[in-house]
Amino acid sequence: MALRLFSRFAWIVVGALFIFSGLIKLNDPVGTAIKLEEYFEVFSADFSTVFLSFKPFALYLSIFLSTLEVVLGVALLVRWKLNTVLWLLLFLILFFTSLTFYSAYFNKVTDCGCFGDAIKLTPWQSFTKDVILLVLILVLLFTQRHLVSLGQMNRGVAGAMVVVALLFSVGISVYAYQHEPFLDFRAYRVGANIPKLMKPSAPLKYQYIMEKGGEEVTFESYPTDTTYKFKKMVPLNPEDGPKITDFNIWNDQGDFTKEMFQGNRLLILVKDVKKADHESFREINALLAGLEKNPNPKVVPVVITSSSSQEFDVFRHEVNLSAPYYFADATVLKTMIRSNPGLLLFRNGVVVGKWHYNDIPELQEVQALVK
Repeated sequence: MALRLFSRFAWIVVGALFIFSGLIKLNDPVGTAIKLEEYFEVFSADFSTVFLSFKPFALYLSIFLSTLEVVLGVALLVRWKLNTVLWLLLFLILFFTSLTFYSAYFNKVTDCGCFGDAIKLTPWQSFTKDVILLVLILVLLFTQRHLVSLGQMNRGVAGAMVVVALLFSVGISVYAYQHEPFLDFRAYRVGANIPKLMKPSAPLKYQYIMEKGGEEVTFESYPTDTTYKFKKMVPLNPEDGPKITDFNIWNDQGDFTKEMFQGNRLLILVKDVKKADHESFREINALLAGLEKNPNPKVVPVVITSSSSQEFDVFRHEVNLSAPYYFADATVLKTMIRSNPGLLLFRNGVVVGKWHYNDIPELQEVQALVK
């Protein structure tokens, strides 16, 4: 009786977790692709440069693996082709477990991206989660008879539900790619106060690890005894630290980060001019022309790119983009928005609007958001 109950518990937990994990990643397929690219770069440095050849296919792998998680989770819950599904889940979790162990043990990728930006796990937390899932899947493999005894669902209905899960997963991932994620868990989501997020929410506290006579000693405050040798500082409340640490805007005249938080600013983000959608600049230029002709309320457009000055000069003439431009780190721009180009609207540093290049807003919409 206890084994049957535990088998059913494992059945629900494994199915639900795979569905949740897959849907979270399908909500932001570009973000998952960025994480895969990070793994490929690490593997290429540690094993073989052949992994770099996978980078152009990161988005497709992102959608495939995330969809596979959802489909296998649904198939498990409706008990469709149960034995086959359990073996596929076993192979998948073995792959994930080896990946997270490698990341944790060698400290290679500090965030596995298991649950996207929604739930951040440390490498060892990710590995522990995968080990627990591995054990539960092994339990299901050896106790699947208890699941079958729950009563066979009509195979046609179960198969139809799996197909619906497949179509739904692909559909939401394609939509999220062509627009912005349905749910935005990033620090630059609409409503975020960027200057506030760049400051700690509480005073940071540290432990100081010192060494003396071959022994380590921990202090709550830095010791005045100069015979101690400093080894490292360990934060005691890292969750109170700044949520944004790398937002910096500059050009050849200096740093302009604080200027971005003054008044109403429409940020046109162009991560890489080589991959930017040229056609979308027709609508962007029309919007900028409207803002210039109707300066009430005043909205100052600025372009931010991670491309070189030489590349961007050529590009802005190609697309007739007339606005002052600045530079930022490419990783920051990828975090701020998933499209290239993309638009963010700041009102005194608060994000009040955010658009994919497929959803360029009308002039009236932009002005309404800053009134």
